[in-house]
Amino acid sequence: MPGPGKRKTKRPSRPIEVRDLSNVDIPTVIDAFVDQINDARDWAHVVNLLCDLFDLPDLDSRSGLKKIHANFEQVQRNLDAAYEKYKTNDKVAGGIVGLYSKMSHDSILRNKIIRSGLMPKLLPLLDGPKTRLIGLQALSNVTHHGGSEIRREIAMTCTPTLVRLMEEFPDNAAYNEQIVVTLAHGIGSVVNDEDSPKSVKADNIRKLNVPRVLELVFSTMKKPDASQYLISHGIEFVCSVSENCHKEIKSNPSALNLLVALLRAKDLSIRVEALGAICRLVVPECEEDWRFMDPNKFMDSVQRGFPRHLSDLLLDYSPTECDTYLILATKRDYVKAMMQAAQDKDLYGLGKKLAEFITRTEFSISDGGFQAVNERTGKVELWDMDGLPFKMWVDALPHCAKALRRTGTPADLDAADIVECKFYIMRTRVADAVKLAQKAIERSPQVAYFYYVVGLGADQALGLRASKKGLKAKKTTPFVRHYLLWRAVDHAGHLGLDKLQSSHHDTGAWSEGIAFLMSALEDAKLFVSETPPDNRHMRTILNWYILLTVAMRGPELSTNLRELDDAFKKLDMTREFEKFFGTPDSKTQLRLVRDIVRQRYERAEREWRDFLARLDTLHGSAEAEQRSAAHAGDNLAAWLEGLGVEDHDTHHCSHPSLNTSHAELWHCSHCHNPSAVLRKCSGCGKTRYCDAACQKLHWAEHKVACKQAQAQAQS
Repeated sequence: MPGPGKRKTKRPSRPIEVRDLSNVDIPTVIDAFVDQINDARDWAHVVNLLCDLFDLPDLDSRSGLKKIHANFEQVQRNLDAAYEKYKTNDKVAGGIVGLYSKMSHDSILRNKIIRSGLMPKLLPLLDGPKTRLIGLQALSNVTHHGGSEIRREIAMTCTPTLVRLMEEFPDNAAYNEQIVVTLAHGIGSVVNDEDSPKSVKADNIRKLNVPRVLELVFSTMKKPDASQYLISHGIEFVCSVSENCHKEIKSNPSALNLLVALLRAKDLSIRVEALGAICRLVVPECEEDWRFMDPNKFMDSVQRGFPRHLSDLLLDYSPTECDTYLILATKRDYVKAMMQAAQDKDLYGLGKKLAEFITRTEFSISDGGFQAVNERTGKVELWDMDGLPFKMWVDALPHCAKALRRTGTPADLDAADIVECKFYIMRTRVADAVKLAQKAIERSPQVAYFYYVVGLGADQALGLRASKKGLKAKKTTPFVRHYLLWRAVDHAGHLGLDKLQSSHHDTGAWSEGIAFLMSALEDAKLFVSETPPDNRHMRTILNWYILLTVAMRGPELSTNLRELDDAFKKLDMTREFEKFFGTPDSKTQLRLVRDIVRQRYERAEREWRDFLARLDTLHGSAEAEQRSAAHAGDNLAAWLEGLGVEDHDTHHCSHPSLNTSHAELWHCSHCHNPSAVLRKCSGCGKTRYCDAACQKLHWAEHKVACKQAQAQAQS
């Protein structure tokens, strides 16, 4: 083999010689070919004969397409000349369109071919009985491999014709397969065009007659001879248009039932795609989650007293560990501490108390102040307390932090940072709080509250990472732990759905997405089992727990979801607590999705039972199993590599079928944060970590196993 620097250089290949037939009397040149074309047994044979006639290279290879690039204008002239003189010959015209569609696998050629007038040649083929199939195949091929602009053009131009053909030939499986593929890619690109105003999208939905398209696609999908190719594109179609065609889907019970029924498919990728589609379906009507606690309403509710059944639940958990008690006790202690500070002026002592309050409950610091009656006006006014540098109690926090830092002890430095972080949060200076918390973690990585603060940032991936690290920290409190669990579930759930719906053919991204969902489900179980019944995040986590259980377990669940009875009962209890506290039952995205799934799960399974059985059979092939996560390599970088003819603007429709057996590859061995960019232990090569900090914190636990693995490798 040639050594470095001695690699043989290839001579640039000469452009192929293409015969220029545009000014030649083609009948006298290709009479023999025309006879052979007319006698050809199928369209593949026709296309091969035309390739021979025009000396075209292998169109299935990269090198062949490169040669077409180098001579495209000449190739186009020859094909167009032949088409013009033989367009009444079905096989010649169909074969030339077939050639063009074969070239359309290359994105640059595809754009040139469309711009040079492919559609006027292709559309007439759809009405000829002998050319209809090759025309539909060519249209499907161009759309399947096309960019968004081309797909939109095809959808707006061809949808009426395609709908008519589905109505005329409802039992022609070959026709309908190609039509559904074209409609799935074309209409999806139109209704999801981010550059189009809502009014334009609505107008296009009417022009495309989406309700009728949905009916025809579903009717075709239910037929016993529907292929996997047709079914996968039909599923992609309804999932891809769920947000922008939400009215059309909701008005079609079969469409809504299909999305819910797909949650029982054996293929996890299909279940997640369906869950994502339902999540998008409810976006236009969902409300923000109500997270503000009105202290006046809260106190009024508590003073009225809990109903007996809610009081019993609090007693069963342990009253002094419930959120209601902690909020009330902290409020009392907070006022008492401020009154004590007014007497002794001890900011250090006040700071120590505030740091403890802050890690006890989210509602630890209020906007109170020292007040007195103005004898002149008779009004209550803020009062300057001699010896204290603040009027409003919140403003005491930075002064207390300063007093704590003077001692320089690790415990007081931690307390100072906790107090100052809380001050920044209350002043909506979250970025400053996050920055301070990150510095504090470098000094004290075992203080969970600092990870709580970092998790308040807008970045979900960083928030998840901070939450998972915080859950492993040893210096924590029930409030901080429960909050970190809530954030971990919410972040991982959203990241998992986003990753799985945007990964296309990226097997690595799919595996990472599954790891996110598994992480969210495990943390949701912990939250539900550990957290007091009056926790204000219980509803959100129960919704995640229910939906993730449905998605991850799929057909293992009974059709009446009896396995989730306890979760639904707990959800009813949570609603009663919220009603007691006057918290509105907001129509959040998770709530609306849960309602759809619960209300339709059983009837959806009945309607689509036969379809699901066929779907599971089609997706249970050995090829699909080979694409599962269990057969994926251990090298993450290799999973993310891949070279193909397609460009990045090409959108694929099918996804690898995955299971969860190797999802641990995607979790940090210390904090269990799911990520695709984990670093391996250089010693054993088995454990993985978010960063050096996680590796350092895990070393005491991992040291023995690591040295044993190294010894085995050397023996």
